[in-house]
Amino acid sequence: MSDTPIRAIKFDHRETQFRHRGGPPGHAEIGRTVDTALSETMGAGFARWEGAEVAWTVLYDEVIFVIEGELEVTAAGETHRVTPGQMLWIPEGTELVYGGQALFGYALSPGNWKALHGME
Repeated sequence: MSDTPIRAIKFDHRETQFRHRGGPPGHAEIGRTVDTALSETMGAGFARWEGAEVAWTVLYDEVIFVIEGELEVTAAGETHRVTPGQMLWIPEGTELVYGGQALFGYALSPGNWKALHGME
């Protein structure tokens, strides 16, 4: 067993550094809080979508939970509108488009998905 104490870490979207993810038109940005320096098994963070549409094939299992606004996730011809207090689970391999106007949090597994897919 490690001598390093286990500790919890609180994250606040107002203190998170975001990076551009999509747009124009619109703007989308992601702020990763739990990265591989903290965990290889999961990742987490916050994202802000302001009218951008970003196509992506999910390379991990993901859960999205909306804090403000409405996130639209379109997959397999179905649009899921996720509002505050709601969560959306997205399985690995899903082809989708993220859109809408929202501040949301996300958690994903595995956290080291980039390395597993040769993207680092």
